[in-house]
Amino acid sequence: MSGPSSKQTKLDEVEMQKAFEVIGDVQNEIDRLNEQASEEILQVEQKYNKLRQPNYKKRSDLISKIPSFWISVFLNHPQLSGCLDQNDENILQYLKRVDVEEHEDIKSGYRIKFTFDTNPYFENDLIVKEYSVSESSETQCKATPIRWKNGAKNGQSGSSRKTDGDNSTSMSRKRSHDHENENEHGAFMGWFADTAGESGNDEFGEVIKDDIFVNPLQYYLAATTNDEEEGSGGENEEEEDAEANEDDKE
Repeated sequence: MSGPSSKQTKLDEVEMQKAFEVIGDVQNEIDRLNEQASEEILQVEQKYNKLRQPNYKKRSDLISKIPSFWISVFLNHPQLSGCLDQNDENILQYLKRVDVEEHEDIKSGYRIKFTFDTNPYFENDLIVKEYSVSESSETQCKATPIRWKNGAKNGQSGSSRKTDGDNSTSMSRKRSHDHENENEHGAFMGWFADTAGESGNDEFGEVIKDDIFVNPLQYYLAATTNDEEEGSGGENEEEEDAEANEDDKE
């Protein structure tokens, strides 16, 4: 009785081994197709990255004419706003242009360019932070050295600027500045100068590249939307008070 059963088990093991070999061959083919797809997708991304450049430039040229655009964007962003303090605001109010440039092959890195108006804090009008990924997948970072002006300490100076059309005031009112960043010039400049990943704000670069730069207008308009909602709420309260007063008179 045991003979046929044992023979059947051996046959199943042989068939199972053959199945494993076939599965291995099929998986190799799937992996080959995935690799081919990745290469083709990368080529498409490279193509459209080049096609987007004229539009990015046109958008940046227009944004640079809007007062306090970028500080409003940063202060209205749900991730970055909680990291920024008064030192950051004092410096970022002079930021007039942000440009992200992918490396030509895209996969090896990118650079973020920040253009500033003349300001009382540092001499640079353009500072650049660049991330590069090696073939061994190690990420390296370098940044423009900041030429700080004398007296530019703790993000403070003898003068500060408030421009017309500043869309960041509502967010400034809502945010508490009790949190003082360990970096004397604020979290943003601390992240920018940090090329070893020691500032604790490594997400800054990815957030700017993958979220903010993709559509900065949505975060700029968020302040306007919030202000309108606050104004509408105040008007409704006044109307309710007026109606209550009328009811009391009756």
